[in-house]
Amino acid sequence: MRTSKSQQAKTHRLIIQTAVDLMTQQGFESSTMKQIAREAKLGDATIYKYFPSKEKLVLGYFELAYEDALAQWRQTPQTGFTLQERLQLLLDSLLERLLADREFVALARDLLRRAPLLMLGEELPGKRAFKHEVEALLSQAEEAGEIAPCPFKHALAGLLADYSYGVIGFWLRDTSEHFGDTTQLLDLSLAVLVLALQTGMVNKLLELGGFMLRSQLLRLMQQDGTGLLDLLKLARQGLGGGRP
Repeated sequence: MRTSKSQQAKTHRLIIQTAVDLMTQQGFESSTMKQIAREAKLGDATIYKYFPSKEKLVLGYFELAYEDALAQWRQTPQTGFTLQERLQLLLDSLLERLLADREFVALARDLLRRAPLLMLGEELPGKRAFKHEVEALLSQAEEAGEIAPCPFKHALAGLLADYSYGVIGFWLRDTSEHFGDTTQLLDLSLAVLVLALQTGMVNKLLELGGFMLRSQLLRLMQQDGTGLLDLLKLARQGLGGGRP
């Protein structure tokens, strides 16, 4: 009997949540596809119709998390919001979605970091949908005169998708109260971005090469949080953003 798309979606989500729970309890290596299937009360062969391996299942988790975060973000009223506020709300929605699974996200993040080509590629889970939304935001801000004309919106949206994964890495290392350092990071980095867009400076930076900027961005996000926040404060002041 054929299952409906709705039932397939429910099973897809059930498998992912079961894997999250099991891997959080006993680790990635100790969890098997057969165990996940049985915990989800599915046939051993059924799980492979959705995910051919545990690695694909982990990628599926991030794909679903980004989809959920984007759906929540679209439902949130944003009338009168600036570009910076809308981008910050988008990233806040993502972190809020990941919060309940933070221990698993740390485990999964380590797996992704073992595949550097994936982290720099188009196949990053959730990247396509995230890019689409950000590119639309940039176009709207451009049309409203909030930022200078930007012919590189597609490339910039891709960089921001990579940046979202950098933010996740920073958040996982954040031990400040209520993740205050992460909130400060988002505020400062997005303020720098919008100021650069308003002055047209970001166009010149993107002309230098998106790949180089992307790799350096991901490298920056692995550095000590305090040093990175200080760097962003200086950048905001240099772009005319005033005192932090």
